[in-house]
Amino acid sequence: MPPFCHLKNCTGRAHTFVQASQISPRNAYNLVLHKHGDLLYTGIQETVRTRLRSVMEDVIRSPDDQLLSQVCVQWKEHQVTMVMVRDILMYMDRTYVPQSKKMTVYDLGLWAFRETIVRHELVRERLRKLLLANIRSERLGQLIDHNSMRCALNMLTELGGDGSSIYEEDFELFFLEDTCRFYRCESRLFLSEHSCPDYLRKIESRITEEMKRVPNYLHASTRPKLKHIVEHELISAHASTLIGSKKIGFSTLLKESEYKMDDLRRMYALFLQAPATLDMLRTALYEHARTAGRLLIIDQIKEPIGFVRSLLALRTKYKKVVYIAFQRETLAQKKLKEAFDSFLNADIRCASSLVAYIDELMRTGFKGSTESEVEHELDKVIVIFRYLQDKDIFEVFYKQYLAKRLLNRRSTSSEAERQMLAKLKSECGYQYTTKLEGMLTDIRFSRNTMEKYAAHQDRLPPTSEVRSNASGSESDTKESCDMEVTVLTSGYWPPQSIVSCAIPSHAAAAAGDFQSFYLEQHSGRKLTWLTGSGTAELKASFSATAKHELNVSTYQMCILSQFNKLNCRAELSLQEIIDVTKIPHIELKRHLVSLCTPKHRILQKKSKGKGLSNDDSFQVNELFLSKLKRIRVPLVAMREITPHPHQTDHIPAAVQEDRRHLCEATVVRIMKARKQAKHNDLIAEVTRQLNQRFYPQPQSIKKCIESLLEREYLERSSQDPRMYIYLA
Repeated sequence: MPPFCHLKNCTGRAHTFVQASQISPRNAYNLVLHKHGDLLYTGIQETVRTRLRSVMEDVIRSPDDQLLSQVCVQWKEHQVTMVMVRDILMYMDRTYVPQSKKMTVYDLGLWAFRETIVRHELVRERLRKLLLANIRSERLGQLIDHNSMRCALNMLTELGGDGSSIYEEDFELFFLEDTCRFYRCESRLFLSEHSCPDYLRKIESRITEEMKRVPNYLHASTRPKLKHIVEHELISAHASTLIGSKKIGFSTLLKESEYKMDDLRRMYALFLQAPATLDMLRTALYEHARTAGRLLIIDQIKEPIGFVRSLLALRTKYKKVVYIAFQRETLAQKKLKEAFDSFLNADIRCASSLVAYIDELMRTGFKGSTESEVEHELDKVIVIFRYLQDKDIFEVFYKQYLAKRLLNRRSTSSEAERQMLAKLKSECGYQYTTKLEGMLTDIRFSRNTMEKYAAHQDRLPPTSEVRSNASGSESDTKESCDMEVTVLTSGYWPPQSIVSCAIPSHAAAAAGDFQSFYLEQHSGRKLTWLTGSGTAELKASFSATAKHELNVSTYQMCILSQFNKLNCRAELSLQEIIDVTKIPHIELKRHLVSLCTPKHRILQKKSKGKGLSNDDSFQVNELFLSKLKRIRVPLVAMREITPHPHQTDHIPAAVQEDRRHLCEATVVRIMKARKQAKHNDLIAEVTRQLNQRFYPQPQSIKKCIESLLEREYLERSSQDPRMYIYLA
């Protein structure tokens, strides 16, 4: 009788099964040694099958609510049994099995359990449905038995040890399809009934739940597949809806970013899990920022100070979104920069508005500010400056405003002025700020000159009650009046029309005295007086009680001085004033109108209305009254002559001319170094060298090249028309 015959009478309990077999390792060893391994292997195979057939009957009879637990119990017992049998038949596994190319005893037991029970036609489908139903119930909020689920799915995984994938074929494929259908339906329904933030919170919790399902009972290999399906159905499939949704979509969240930052951060974190959707999110950020900037220009560009304040607030808002919600992502920062570049460089009034804002800071904004506060404000300004491509336009406007601040002594801090220039130099190089720094140098030099002149003036007796302040490429002073002169280097300061006028004799004498003093100190220089600039302070007596000090322009001083030569209530015609003062006609009208305004009616004109007629005459207003002792007479605007820089978006003609010269000089410099260059290479190199100051258009560079060809600085190659050759 074979020693394994009693295996057929086992009761199903593992220890009884092994004991009843009466097989010992020695008996198994002897059978294999005496060439009966095939008999032993076949007997074990048949005995295992016979036992599993009886187990199968119990499993099939189990109701659905007990099937999963019954399968798990039988699987665990079978595992224990097969481990014990494997230990007994270890010698057969090491010798007979490899020689016969058969499965090991333990694998044989797995194969038998799989084919007899798990893949039985009355068990396979029921088991799969139970597993999927349990997962669906858990998704709907019900509690399930994780231990049974883990046991069953681990069983499917282990049963595929011979190379077949029982876990994937019998469960995972159906599980992933069911997951896809479930979340496709749920996401559509939920998104149609709830807002975007609610949906984001929902899918965040759903993704977390699904990822927890893997360590709870799913196999680790399912994780990436499950993650991909969940992210696709919950995020990728609805990305465009989430971004453009009218129910508080991404655009709406950006508008209310101060209160919706958590929702924005959640949206980015979720989209980050589906990288293909991030470009959509960045593009939406770009479009929203650009649209907001364009609307800001349309609404507020006519008020430059308010416009820049709003622009800084807008930039701060989007910076927080990028830094907090987008986690400082480099590509998001790049998109934000592109958005600001787009709308700020579409209108040159943005550059002039930024200059006006800086002017406001320098004149009044830094009063009482600490050094760190000044540094912080200037850093914010520089951030906007970096967005500007046409930095030469900014330079032109900045030079004009800086000149007014310096000449009129309106700057509250010379240190802040130097800090600003240092930051501009750091951004654009030393050449960009050479002239601006020269303007500050002129002011310091003029102060030193005036200190020396004051010592010279102390040796002369004062002879006048008039104190004037003139600015020019030179200065004025005379014994008869106190004079303060600012000497300007003509190449540094904004160009001004030099038109001489007849200044009063005492002022002319003072100017002659200063000129003699200055030229003695600096031989070889030439002074040209800018009578169109500067101010004067006059003591005016309208009556015995009405005495005031008037702060007027140099031209107004010349006009008012003419009335000192007349009797009371005497009149001067417009033509007489022109003949005596030699002031240009347009400027004369402007300054006369300023002296006849209702608020500062120092002179009375014969005609009525705001304008002046050619036959108008003027006399001193003896009834002039003011509560102020010192009165500053402002000049009326010249809108009809030169439009304000904030009211035009055209590039100034002077800037266009400077660009042409700079472009030609750059082409010549490049060609002189290279001797020859192809058209596209030359265009690219000129663009690279000039983009620190402005972004040249290819058409403009081409015109410069054509001009240089005509003037024989360059010539075309006879062999290649697109090749240029430098002519020494």
